[in-house]
Amino acid sequence: MATTNAALRAASTTIRTSRAPRFVATAGAAMRAKGLFEPASGRRELSTGTPASTSPSSRLTLGLIPSDGIGKEVVPATVEVLAALDAPIDWIELEAGFECFKRQGSSLPADTLETLRTRCQGALFGAVSSPSHKVEGYSSPIVAVRKELDLFANVRPVVSVPLASSKQGVDMVIVRENTECLYVKSEVIEDTPEGKVAFAARKISEKASRRIAHKAFDIAMKRLAARGSAKVTIVHKSNVLSVTDGLFRETVLEVAKAYPDVRVEEQLVDSCVYRMYVDPTSFDVLVAPNMYGDIISDAAAAIVGGLGIVPSANEGDNFCLAEPVHGSAPDIEGQGIANPMATVRASAQLLAYFGDSRRALALEEAVRDVIAAGGLTRDLGGDLGTKEVTKRLCEAAAARYEQSA
Repeated sequence: MATTNAALRAASTTIRTSRAPRFVATAGAAMRAKGLFEPASGRRELSTGTPASTSPSSRLTLGLIPSDGIGKEVVPATVEVLAALDAPIDWIELEAGFECFKRQGSSLPADTLETLRTRCQGALFGAVSSPSHKVEGYSSPIVAVRKELDLFANVRPVVSVPLASSKQGVDMVIVRENTECLYVKSEVIEDTPEGKVAFAARKISEKASRRIAHKAFDIAMKRLAARGSAKVTIVHKSNVLSVTDGLFRETVLEVAKAYPDVRVEEQLVDSCVYRMYVDPTSFDVLVAPNMYGDIISDAAAAIVGGLGIVPSANEGDNFCLAEPVHGSAPDIEGQGIANPMATVRASAQLLAYFGDSRRALALEEAVRDVIAAGGLTRDLGGDLGTKEVTKRLCEAAAARYEQSA
């Protein structure tokens, strides 16, 4: 973690040593939720649902998990931007990921999980290099954290930015059930006379479907209050998977009855992706089972400029782990050209969860300002490196924060 620690020291952080955590840094804080990236009184509001009971001046202890690849570059960059806002966060650096697995034999060490459970209120995650082929003993740490901490909702705002590759007028929130579906990873393979046959079990429960439905409709209600209308699109494939998707669909529709002011529609997952490309502005809040949500989230990112600018938050009742949507990008690791914007926007979601709407809004507006001024890394068509974009984000965020006083 030498590179990460050096970058954090450069961001004027304070260092504290203990066995599991590597350091504590000054940065972020609390934030109240309204409706994700919704215009309100000429300003944009940011929120991810029900925040924890903190105030913007309360200090938070949050885990910092750079993990693999460019996560070790974009996470320290984000801490630097948060430090520019003098946000009161104590960071505890923790280990996880494929590189950790190769060193320790575990992608999510027990002390990392225990520290998150007992000492942290939330966390910022970088990226993980999960191999596409089977590696004995390895499993994704981010999937494990979601399950172990019951982070049942993955909330992904997909919003237009001032970029030529971004369709304009897009403002949707994808709410993905985070703990079930095929991601329970119950798979077997059998030898048959016709060769090997693999089976995967899919879990959809009424309980999980109900609470993700409430999450989606609660977000829709906040958007309704901010702009006067709201719609939830239920994404499924119950015309084929009538039992599992049928249960998800029926449960969400039952929950919808408690929200009569929110319009409801249904969309088959395959036609949903098509509609995203031809008519993305027609979506507001989407709710989907785990795998469908994963797929449509990445598809939606392409509409607004790519994975390099889209954030997400894994939310439970009392814990939030925010992360960029992009992967570890090993092809550009260590070259100093990684785009930190998605991680900065993820940190805004993290702040939103805890009630610090002022800092969160400053971060979101800073990203838009830097993009509009041409402060782009190579993935967005520019030629700036991580350090220069981070510097511009620090300046823009500080200016936006001061203006909002």
